Amino acid sequence: MRKRRHRTRVRVAVLTAAVLAIAGCDAVGGNGSGPQDAGARASRPSPTPTPAWDRSPDSIAAVGDSITRGFDACTVLSDCPEVSWATGSDAKVDSLAVRLLGVTGAAERSWNYAVTGARMADLPGQIAQAVLKKPQLVTVMVGANDACRASTAAMTSVEDFRAEFQDAMDALRQALPKTQVYVSSVPNLKRLWSEGRTNPLGKQVWKLGICPSMLGDADALDAAANERRDEVQARVEAYNEVLKEVCAKDRRCRFDNNAVYDYRFGTDQLSQWDWFHPSRNGQARLAEIAYRTVTAKDPET
Repeated sequence: MRKRRHRTRVRVAVLTAAVLAIAGCDAVGGNGSGPQDAGARASRPSPTPTPAWDRSPDSIAAVGDSITRGFDACTVLSDCPEVSWATGSDAKVDSLAVRLLGVTGAAERSWNYAVTGARMADLPGQIAQAVLKKPQLVTVMVGANDACRASTAAMTSVEDFRAEFQDAMDALRQALPKTQVYVSSVPNLKRLWSEGRTNPLGKQVWKLGICPSMLGDADALDAAANERRDEVQARVEAYNEVLKEVCAKDRRCRFDNNAVYDYRFGTDQLSQWDWFHPSRNGQARLAEIAYRTVTAKDPET
């Protein structure tokens, strides 16, 4: 009887050992021992994560206003998209698209949906067109016309500007979660007035209705005129803060950190017809700023 119980205990012990051995093989995979395989796994390098920002996107869509359309850069009161800082083909401008994609690539894989006179409220509609091309990068330059109104009272409120920009970004993200966005700051409109007011022809063109809130009564330097221009300038600065804040919430968005606003446009960079919009030279400077921001390893540089 004792021998039978002994044999039973031996069989149970052998069976238990076999089960544990099988369980151990299943846990670590294959026939390797647990500790050795775990150590091997720990020594393997982790895969390198894909960076959120691609410094060499393969296609570009531009949205925005008259600046991105090259307005008044070639002929008076006309668009000239071939000199656009974003997607133009003009060799003197060397647009962002040409710098990133080459001449042939820019012709085939860049699109300009900007509209002269557009305001932030128009951006969602332009974005809707752009997403159909599934671009890897969307450039945004808009806001000047929100400040350039018939009067300061007609300027887009900061609250509406924020809501409209957020709506546009949300629409883009819903359609294209991985598309990158370059956001330009709104130019320094007061500096453009200061530079352009020295040209008699430019001031005559201004009277046709170009940015009346800033450029109206161009030679007036009384308290009311100065207050009006300061109000426009403050609104532009507030818009730029909105662009910065909304963009900062999106890991695939880069704001230019006010590089366009801070750029000291001189007469060489202004249209020879209206002395307000960028000339070819000015468009080239905008392309440089955009390229520097898009290709920077650190978005703060």
